[in-house]
Formats: sequence, structure tokens, C-alpha cells
Amino acid sequence: MPFDTLHTRVRVRTARCTPARASPGRRRQIGTSAMTWLLDYVKVTDCTFTAAVLCIFFNPLFWNVVARWEHRTRALSRVFGSPYTACYCLGVIILLLNFVRSHCFTQAMKSQPKLEDLDCLFSYYVGLVLLGTGTLFVLSSFLALGFIGTFLGDYFGILMEAKVTRFPFNVLDNPMYWGSTANYLGWSIMHASPAGLLLTALVAISYAVAMQYEGPFTEEIYRQKQKAAKNK
Repeated sequence: MPFDTLHTRVRVRTARCTPARASPGRRRQIGTSAMTWLLDYVKVTDCTFTAAVLCIFFNPLFWNVVARWEHRTRALSRVFGSPYTACYCLGVIILLLNFVRSHCFTQAMKSQPKLEDLDCLFSYYVGLVLLGTGTLFVLSSFLALGFIGTFLGDYFGILMEAKVTRFPFNVLDNPMYWGSTANYLGWSIMHASPAGLLLTALVAISYAVAMQYEGPFTEEIYRQKQKAAKNK
């Protein structure tokens, strides 16, 4: 189907489905239509796309499984002789895995067609703003937490004295995850890549699932710390 025809159909369908007060069911219908339209431009069986998908879901699964195993057994701390050394090693591995993910993400975008409507200067600048905003959140989160706080030091028994409340944590929860998602979204828009947009959605989903597990678990670690302090 020609792109112009498909784009016109999507716009007409969206106009019909988005009255001033669209119902939740209508909004879901629009989202489904947009995703179907996006999938028409993405070869999900392409090996580079598959590699990117695997990296996206493997990375948070890996660091959550390893960190919880360490919290339960202290095996890494014993192997490396120190929880600090063990945490630094895990952090380096996570960084390397994230570099691999970003590389696979970029290769998947390069191997697939661009979206003509996004391939313009305005979209490029929108993507650049998103990329800059995401980078700001990621770097400021890292500076606020430090290396150990960023890379799951809590699971190694290295607990912070108090919850970090300064920027960017006073703006939104989990700013590093959302900043990373904004980076991928901006990168995808800059490259006018439908594949990148779909992969960004998967990044957001993988992080949302990770947050559901990490948040309560971390809170429990600090509750145990407070309980132990009261019992002394």
C-alpha cells in the first residue's frame, strides 16, 4: 500500500476516533491502530531487530536476577572479598551490556527504512531536545546517586543514609530509566526510524516491569535496615 494512502487512512481513522472526550476504549483503539500502522514499516524478523529486542529485555532481567542473588547469598561479595569491589564489577558489566544494547538498537534502525514524515529538520530538532533531556536526567541521576547507588549498591548491603530527594528525583520517580527511554526516543526520531520507535516502546515496557520489581524490593531492604536499627 502506498505510504501517502496509508497515512491518509490513519489520519481519517484517528479523527473519527478522537472526539473531544474520547472514551478509554476509543483511546485503546487509536493506540492499536497506530501500532498496526507502525508494524507495517518494521521487519520484526530482521536479525538486527531481533538482537536489539533480546538485549532490551535481557539487560534489566540480568541485573535484577544477579543483584537479588547477591542480596540473598552474598556470593559475589565473598568471591571479590568486598561488597564494594563486587558492586563495581557488576556496574561495569551493566555498562558494557548497555553499550551492546545501544549498538544493536542503532544497527536495527540502520537496517530498516525511514519514515518520510519524520525525515525533516523539525523532527530532527525535536529528537535532539528529547536526547538532551534524557541525557540530563541520566547524568544528574548518576551524580545524585553515585556509582554504587546507581548500580544496585543496596543489594550488596551498601545502603544510603537517606533517600535522595534533589534533582532529578524531585521531578519524577526513576529518572534514570525514563531519561534512558527519552534518549532512545530522541535517537529514533532523529533517524526517522519506525523500528527505533517500536524498540523504544519495548525499552519503556522493560523498564516499567523492572520498576515494579525493584521499587518494592528496595523499600523492603531499607525497612529491614530501620527495623534492625530500632532493635539495637
